[in-house]
Amino acid sequence: MADVILETRHLTKEFKGFTAVNDVNLQVQRGHIHALIGPNGAGKTTCFNLLTKFLVPSSGQILFNGRDITQAKPAQIARLGIIRSFQISAVFPHLTALQNVRIGLQRALGTSFHFWRSERTLDRLGDQALQLLEQVDLASFAGEITADLPYGRKRALEIATTLAMEPELMLLDEPTQGMGIEDVHRVTGLIKKVSEGRTILMVEHNMNVVAGICDRISVLQRGAILAEGSYAEVSNNPLVMEAYMGTASAELQGAH
Repeated sequence: MADVILETRHLTKEFKGFTAVNDVNLQVQRGHIHALIGPNGAGKTTCFNLLTKFLVPSSGQILFNGRDITQAKPAQIARLGIIRSFQISAVFPHLTALQNVRIGLQRALGTSFHFWRSERTLDRLGDQALQLLEQVDLASFAGEITADLPYGRKRALEIATTLAMEPELMLLDEPTQGMGIEDVHRVTGLIKKVSEGRTILMVEHNMNVVAGICDRISVLQRGAILAEGSYAEVSNNPLVMEAYMGTASAELQGAH
């Protein structure tokens, strides 16, 4: 039996008669980079919002490390080690990159509201924050105001603030959306780098990204799982090519 960190059983979400997520049985293996892909309207975002507890399932179960978290609130699953990144609100635009990461560290310590506690605590967190910035190649931007950072660097900062929360499972929502090729390469490399010793589940449109770093891929269509496997397996699956209506068959073969 594979070591499954996150599992859904018959996960279903209906909105006024419309089934957005339909009987999804998903298994994410520990240590994997696992992607959810699918054509527009496939239910990827709804599924992601169910997993991060921003939506409540109509039926079915969600298990994390074998524990039923179906009824848990977002803050509760964050404490368990499931951290969702790439909500732009995760970054405070008028603080420096270093201050943003330090806030993430304070959250993890539970000292967010103890700013007066000790300057020494904050200094120690500053050293840790700098180490996290180094991990995502942002050390030279430590003193920069976040709003002034280039788009791709903001995304890297979000990875750093997510890492500060010490995630066991990182959930990345469209991490390369809206990026130029250079930023896509940089952020893809960062995801690969920070995946060591962690599990990552990501929703991603860019097939080159998925092909380059994902261990396993689940393809959704009309809210249900259409296919699963490695990139080679799903990209050669006739059902998957058909779901992307032929146009993506070339894209799925690795064309940009």
